[in-house]
Amino acid sequence: MVKEIEIVLLPHEVTDETVLYRKASESLKTALKRIKDVKIVKRSIDARSRKVVYRVKAEVYIDENNTPEIFSVNYPNVSDKKPVLIVGAGPAGLFAALRCIELGLKPVLLERGKDVRQRRRDLALINKNGLINPESNYCFGEGGAGTYSDGKLYTRSNKRGDVQYVLRTFVAHGAEEDILIDARPHIGTNKLPQIITAIRENILNAGGEVHFDTKVTELLIEAGSIKGVKTADGNIFTAEALILATGHSARDVFRLLRRQGLSIEAKSFALGVRIEHPQSIIDQAQYHCAVRDPYLPPSYYSLVEQVDQRGVFSFCMCPGGIIAPCATGYDEIVVNGWSPSKRNNPYANSGTVVQVNLTDVSNPEDPFSLLDYQAETERRAWTAGGGNLVAPAQRMIDFVNGKLSNDLPSNSYLPGAKSADLRDVLPDEIHSRLQKALPAFGRKMKGYFTNEAILVGVESRTSSPVRIPRDRETLQHPQAKGLFPCGEGAGYAGGIVSAAIDGMNCADAVKKLLT
Repeated sequence: MVKEIEIVLLPHEVTDETVLYRKASESLKTALKRIKDVKIVKRSIDARSRKVVYRVKAEVYIDENNTPEIFSVNYPNVSDKKPVLIVGAGPAGLFAALRCIELGLKPVLLERGKDVRQRRRDLALINKNGLINPESNYCFGEGGAGTYSDGKLYTRSNKRGDVQYVLRTFVAHGAEEDILIDARPHIGTNKLPQIITAIRENILNAGGEVHFDTKVTELLIEAGSIKGVKTADGNIFTAEALILATGHSARDVFRLLRRQGLSIEAKSFALGVRIEHPQSIIDQAQYHCAVRDPYLPPSYYSLVEQVDQRGVFSFCMCPGGIIAPCATGYDEIVVNGWSPSKRNNPYANSGTVVQVNLTDVSNPEDPFSLLDYQAETERRAWTAGGGNLVAPAQRMIDFVNGKLSNDLPSNSYLPGAKSADLRDVLPDEIHSRLQKALPAFGRKMKGYFTNEAILVGVESRTSSPVRIPRDRETLQHPQAKGLFPCGEGAGYAGGIVSAAIDGMNCADAVKKLLT
């Protein structure tokens, strides 16, 4: 017999099996000797009161043993099956490929960047020398932007597909099983490359193809139907279906579609800065303590405020994290954040952004209007930083008071930060709302509003400023049969899990087309 219970545990009790069994016995009023196993299926931290606890949902096995689940994959061989082109090897592309294999289709994955191992060298040049490879960076390459930007798996995408299936697939490829039970699952940038490599190896072992350093420069369309693609090296890949999963930073792909007469449209996004505090300040505020309990992880926060009829909110919060340089071009500054699996760095950072709407541009009918708005802000950040990926930055209270910071606090941004007035970087509608929101955030969270915090500009790649339209039922572009816009870059996802789900949904739609 298996029964489900909900119990409350102190931080030091959550890994103590003896306490877990005793609590289960007390909750069910069942003799301890009858309990054969207690399996935690969900756990979350409750820090609403001064006494921080874990809330745990568990399955209790009474008078019967629990058979441990084995996470493995056994994909069929599809080497001689019908090919499906997948452009982009981020979460959407990789999960689309895996789903194609399950459906008996052969994925042919084309990635403009390098594999994860080679990519590391380009990231080292970015961080140490401020040198950008426009084809291999934090955004482009195997695994996409998610590989080297944290691996946070928290999502609200349950209505779009099976979140647990995505998490279990990650576990089957090497992720810790904790991601199946944590309320805010996280893999960590240090562990993601091995997982992504394992996914690629399974694609290849099943007879799929993966091509790196392969940039698509033309879609081959005849009589309104996809026939294949041409790449920068002159090669042609043919197929009747193409899943376009190129990510939110592939601006050349948007322009390629427009040149070929395919419709695209401007889409609202969010823009702001990345804010970094000492992690100790966040822990003290959220855990109501002077020093964080060693049994508790570094704390996170989520803040939102309405300012002048527009939302200002924290985004992609990284406890124990690092601010990363995520530009994809030579004359732009873009920042993001990531954390290692242990989240043991001394800083906490979060994107803090304001919604950008079509009303913010003079030519809203232009599909590139918000992309140009985004790019211009990134160029101003480059100019304010002075080059070599040095980012413009300001202390928090100085920012609100319109004062140039005399110096900057130590921070995690490796290319370096330069004191600047962020009014010279951010559009007025963004800057003014951030100025009003930060003190309000400070009233919500003790210690948040401090000059020990640094604002680093700019956080601009929160989502794609362009949407590639697709039919709601078939998921195909209305002007090109067999073209399936997919994931964040197409405007249909907002993170690793939602992108993975969208990739699988597109693979399902491809199967319907080709059957």
